[in-house]
Amino acid sequence: MQAAIPFPDLSSEVFSIALFGFEFALRWYALAYIAGILIGWRLAVWTVKRAHLWANDTPPMTPRQIEDLLTWVILGIILGGRLGFVLFYMPGYYLSHPLEIPMIWQGGMAFHGGLLGVVFAVWLFCARNKVPLASTADMLALATPVGLLLGRIANFINAELWGRPSDLPWAVIFPGQMAQDCGQPLGEVCARHPSQLYEATLEGLVLLIVLLVMVHRGWLKRPGAVAGTFFVGYGIARFLVEFVRQPDVQFQTVGNPLGLALHVNGYGLTMGQLLTLPMIAGGALAIWVALRHARTATTPDPAT
Repeated sequence: MQAAIPFPDLSSEVFSIALFGFEFALRWYALAYIAGILIGWRLAVWTVKRAHLWANDTPPMTPRQIEDLLTWVILGIILGGRLGFVLFYMPGYYLSHPLEIPMIWQGGMAFHGGLLGVVFAVWLFCARNKVPLASTADMLALATPVGLLLGRIANFINAELWGRPSDLPWAVIFPGQMAQDCGQPLGEVCARHPSQLYEATLEGLVLLIVLLVMVHRGWLKRPGAVAGTFFVGYGIARFLVEFVRQPDVQFQTVGNPLGLALHVNGYGLTMGQLLTLPMIAGGALAIWVALRHARTATTPDPAT
């Protein structure tokens, strides 16, 4: 039997209470969302209270405006995340079962959809309140990795979104029939990559450290650079982890066991990888534009 780590005895619920015949439970995933949003909010407030971090010593908005923006962001996360899952991953199913689209309590949220929802919500907020979009995006980019870190840890606690079978010494024996169905010999267990923890480390912790260092070194004075770095960093991290993440079951067939959304003769990309490519390209473009504008602003005009 291969060396592997048994899944710890963890419950998906923080606690549950029964009231009037109904049971109410606080789940780790919900707590991760709440904690991520609150910590991100405080990080955003921390930056706008330090005017010297921003271009022309002028933050993009006030702490009070951040509170208003928070409502828009939450709506963008929920609506975008759900619609993204419906459209990107299971359009056929939900076309046949449209009444199930609002049932987010049954699971099914897509990060890329949530990101698009937040982008749209932030664009509307900035347009209505006449605040700079690029600097606002930088502020939100710094606030996001904490939520990703906590969300992926919650995925691990829930024993969901695990990785592909692995014989590495840190592979985890996840519970459940689906996790244990990987074609192993009779009587042996199936160990898998803890891909949730890979993502928590790369998309959450490492990306947060990189962005904090950038902010400390004055990169908020180049509007759009921090946000661009977030998009590039997340995109690369997600692209790499997809190689060891369990394929999306809706894309798996006998001829496509890896669950590739786009492939030729067994070689291709997963849906997660396809969705990260525009993020990487857009983030790189945002960094280029930010640096170009910064150079233009510091270059003396020859006519003067």
